[in-house]
Amino acid sequence: MKLGLMQPYFFPYLGYFDLIFQTDLWIVFDTVQYTRGWINRNRVLHQQSGWQYITVPVQKHARATPIEAIRIAETHPWREKILGQLDHYRRHAPFYKDVIALVKDCLHAGDAAIARLNVRCLEAVCDYLAIPFTYRYFSEMDLTLGPIHAPDDWALQIALALGADEYVNPPGGKGLYDPQKYARAGVKLTIRNLPPLEYPTPGYEFIPHLSIIDVLMWNDPAQVRAHLEQHT
Repeated sequence: MKLGLMQPYFFPYLGYFDLIFQTDLWIVFDTVQYTRGWINRNRVLHQQSGWQYITVPVQKHARATPIEAIRIAETHPWREKILGQLDHYRRHAPFYKDVIALVKDCLHAGDAAIARLNVRCLEAVCDYLAIPFTYRYFSEMDLTLGPIHAPDDWALQIALALGADEYVNPPGGKGLYDPQKYARAGVKLTIRNLPPLEYPTPGYEFIPHLSIIDVLMWNDPAQVRAHLEQHT
C-alpha cells in the first residue's frame, strides 16, 4: 500500500493532487499545530497583474492549537469576496463556468472547521478530475505509534502502523527524510517531483504553482489527469 500524508491545504497546487493520485490511502494530518500558510489561503491570478491571495478567515486561537480545532470566522462575507476575486477569470478562462460552480459548492457547504472545508475541496477536485481519493483524518485514527524522535518519524511510524510498504512525499520536504531509515524499516521512500504543467493564459502572464483553481480554469479535466498519468 502506498501512503500519503499532508496537512489539509485550501485548494492546493497541482503537485498536492499528484501525491493523492500516486497513493492508495491519504492521511489528513490535522493534529499538528496550525501555522499561517496554506491551510486557509492560496494564490490565484490577479485581474491586473501577478497573483493575489484568496483567504478563508479563521477565529482567534491559542498558538498551540492543532489544525483540527481551527474554526472558520464568519465575521464578514469572505465567500463572496473569494468569488469576487475569481470573477475576472470569466473573461478569458474557457472552464470558468464549471470551476466557479465547483468552488461555490465547496464554500457554501457550511463547514465550521477549516480542515473539513479543505477536505471537502480536495474531494470535489478529485471527483472533477476522476482521481480516487481514499482518506482518513489522523485525529480520528487512534493509532499506536513507535517513538517519534525526528520530523520524518511521523510518516514512517504511521506507515508501519498501517502496514504500508511505500510512503510518497513532495520534494519540498526531501531534506527532512532519511531514505536509509525508511529502507531499514522496510518502507520505500518516494519523493515526487511533478514536472510543471504549463498552459496558455490569454490576457495574463502565466504563473506556475498557483492554486488548483487556476489550473482548472484553463485546462480540461482530461488534460490535467493526462499530465498526472504521464508522469506516474
